Amino acid sequence: MPQFVIERNIPSAGKLTPAELQAISATSCGVLRELGPSIQWVHSYVTDDKIYCVYNAPNEAMVREHAKQGGFPANCVSQVRSVINPTTAEA
Repeated sequence: MPQFVIERNIPSAGKLTPAELQAISATSCGVLRELGPSIQWVHSYVTDDKIYCVYNAPNEAMVREHAKQGGFPANCVSQVRSVINPTTAEA
């Protein structure tokens, strides 16, 4: 299944409290349940003013529908073409 990285511009995201992050996560999971098993949230990275999310989904439209239903920004949605790490250098 294709994987996507979603960039969400959220001012002061890094200052969100654990309770606020839990609420956002709960909203996301609720939308995912409604959309069905074809879309999966892998994990997210919270930075000062953005949240970067990694999702498995059949297409970009499904990722954008999740954002729309959840009320989340999806400022940039990019399909992952390759994954590299330090072991890539050893190939």
